[in-house]
Amino acid sequence: MTDYQKITALFDIAVLIPCYNEAATIGQVVKDFQTYIPGAAIYVYDNNSNDNTIALAQESGAIVCREPWQGKGNVVRRMFADIEADIYVLVDGDDTYAADAAPVLIETLINSQVDMVTGARAANESFVYRFGHRFGNRLFSWVASRIFGHTINDLLSGYRVLSRRFVKAFPGAAQGFEIELELTVHALSLRIPNTELVTQYRERPENSFSKLHTIRDGCHIFLEMIKLFKNERPLTFFLGFSLFFTAIAFVLMVPVFFTYIETGLVPRFPTAILSAALIIMAFLSLTAGVVLDTVSQGRREMKRLQYLSMPCLDLKDRLKNVRDKASSTKADAKQESPVA
Repeated sequence: MTDYQKITALFDIAVLIPCYNEAATIGQVVKDFQTYIPGAAIYVYDNNSNDNTIALAQESGAIVCREPWQGKGNVVRRMFADIEADIYVLVDGDDTYAADAAPVLIETLINSQVDMVTGARAANESFVYRFGHRFGNRLFSWVASRIFGHTINDLLSGYRVLSRRFVKAFPGAAQGFEIELELTVHALSLRIPNTELVTQYRERPENSFSKLHTIRDGCHIFLEMIKLFKNERPLTFFLGFSLFFTAIAFVLMVPVFFTYIETGLVPRFPTAILSAALIIMAFLSLTAGVVLDTVSQGRREMKRLQYLSMPCLDLKDRLKNVRDKASSTKADAKQESPVA
């Protein structure tokens, strides 16, 4: 037994595979993870597939469940609620993520004492990624890095290893492909220990088609990013509106002000009223930002307390428990042995 197998044997590991029409690949994905994470429970949650995804997943030995609410976010949220484990491996069912990277990701999670390890995709992007997907991922990753002050290389990766502490404290609300964005923002907002490791990203096999629509889902992700920015950094968000309104009011008011100084008259009265209204809007935006920042801070503290209420993955404690159990078993056996 290798060191990796000895370590992982101390933890319950669950592989979570959300699926929608992945009959061309799901069997291979399940078999690969059975090979590289022996002993792990592999769950396939079907999201209203109209092909034989369910039958092939069952034939491969996966535990199959169904989630009727359409959308990857709905499926992942259901998985997190239903499944009990110490370590969760979240991966897509399209066979684009390398299963042989899972042991390294799991070891990193345990040894580095982090709660999320993201498999940052590395590939010959000219043929694996569509341009829109590649550009959108890089843009969103850059924006999120600027907002939260933490470098993110692959914001939308679907390959992640998560601790129970992270999963059970995650208040997911996304319905679709925005779920990866929400997972990352949750970790960054609460300063939850997380890291990224480069993993291979492969081209989809023949007869397998992406469910991600570049324009539609890109817009959903963009709107979700704006919403999360507003919720997590409301003061910065509304301060931007306040400065914008103030700048416009200043530009409009300067000529009116100098005309009044020179002539004592206000010939452009509507402009003066508009400037005053913009100043009021700027003040209201700033006030909203201050108030909502206080509310957001309270929400973060509550989520942080929920996160801290969960036990962490502690390899030393697990080893100690195993040794104590072994010692107790030996002592019991010695007491039960007949006296010569």
